Amino acid sequence: MRIGLTGPIGCGKSTVAGWLAERGARVIDADRIARDVTPPGSPELATVVREFGSGILRDDGSLDRAALGRIVFADAAALARLEAIVHPAVRPRILAAIAEAELDGPPAIVIEAIKLVEGGLASLCDEVWLVSCEPADQLERLAGRGESSADAEVRIAAQAGLVDRLRQSATRVIDTSGSIAAARSLVEAAWAEAVPIG
Repeated sequence: MRIGLTGPIGCGKSTVAGWLAERGARVIDADRIARDVTPPGSPELATVVREFGSGILRDDGSLDRAALGRIVFADAAALARLEAIVHPAVRPRILAAIAEAELDGPPAIVIEAIKLVEGGLASLCDEVWLVSCEPADQLERLAGRGESSADAEVRIAAQAGLVDRLRQSATRVIDTSGSIAAARSLVEAAWAEAVPIG
């Protein structure tokens, strides 16, 4: 069983993925893989710097994700350019991670990706779970991660309409707007329905 886990920033994808991991699922985090393809010295990072300027680098030569985020989340065309650079390097790594995970035979493989549908990864999944929440919850959660209100609002605005677009592809919708206990209960019920027991 392959479950695609997607949804806007700050809605709890990683929390839901953690709960599924507790159930024995193997989680593949596309955002982490995307971070891994841009280390200092990589061709992808060099291309990102050529595209967006050296102001996106830290003193040690690593990518300053916050600086890059301020550029791309305020400009849809810039975000598309970044994705065109990074995504071709990410997809093969995700496919390799899926193949490796399948060797271990977990009850499910979860692919956590904000661009699951747009990146063509949804077609690899048996189910697509959309994690959603209210914008006020997104703002609060992003503030809890240390994001400024202004940066959080820009990131949320950049994803306006995402839930409505993704809902068409979703097998299940997990609304995390309520309490943690309520959200966890929704996830456990979805897991029980989706994943056959041994």
